[in-house]
Amino acid sequence: MCTRKLTKSYSRTLSKRETNILSNLSYTGKTIFTTKDLKQYTNNPKNLLDWLVRKKWIQKIKKGTYLIAPLNAGTNGTDNHTVHSFILASVLVEPYYIAYASALNYHGLTDQTPNATYVATTKPRNSKTILNTKIRFVTIPQHKIFSTEEITIENRKIQISSKEKTIIDCLDHPEHCGGIEEIAKALYFAKNDLDQTKLVNFAQKIENKTVLKRLGYLTETLHIEKALKSISKLPLSSGYSLLDCSLKKRGPIIEKWKIVINVTIDPSKWTT
Repeated sequence: MCTRKLTKSYSRTLSKRETNILSNLSYTGKTIFTTKDLKQYTNNPKNLLDWLVRKKWIQKIKKGTYLIAPLNAGTNGTDNHTVHSFILASVLVEPYYIAYASALNYHGLTDQTPNATYVATTKPRNSKTILNTKIRFVTIPQHKIFSTEEITIENRKIQISSKEKTIIDCLDHPEHCGGIEEIAKALYFAKNDLDQTKLVNFAQKIENKTVLKRLGYLTETLHIEKALKSISKLPLSSGYSLLDCSLKKRGPIIEKWKIVINVTIDPSKWTT
């Protein structure tokens, strides 16, 4: 059987039919599309998909989901194409929301650029790299999915944690946001922009007593009075928790908050 070997110069050539299909998908906002979207154009989408992938006009994102490369992507097609990491993350799993370090950065609560896009989801998934973008999934129980909001990026709707929920998520998992000091800075510099009542309510709703201890200690240390007053009235679990679970397990104990201070929080050393 004869086979035709694609050359680099030929591999980007589209037939009139392929051009019409990709143009129609792009025009209707489906630059990320599914196999189902092709059924109106062909009864055998597999051959079309395989051919367009080989030509580097589309790239497989996950099973049945593909990304169209724009005309200005150059001769290497999808090899040169970039897409906002939040958009890629949004099509990989359901339910989901952008969380932890990524949400902290998006809301302007940190100037640190995450080394990956963090996605909270109820489904266990391994980290994945697409178009040179690393996406890290954090598995959480269903009851921790609340207080998300919708943002729009490149005409696509994206779910992300609210400012207050981002702080609480990070207190739940400091290892996913650069450590407890990064959260403390976010609390300190954004305290006038955060709803302190929501912070305390969310700390209870997430059902992790360690979060209450961490929030209590930080609000006291950072003089965030309204939240501190509310937390001081709440019962704490009897066990002792680490202020930062990613660091050594040694340090003084603050009995009031049942917490081991294994990292120093000193706002006098921070610059605005």
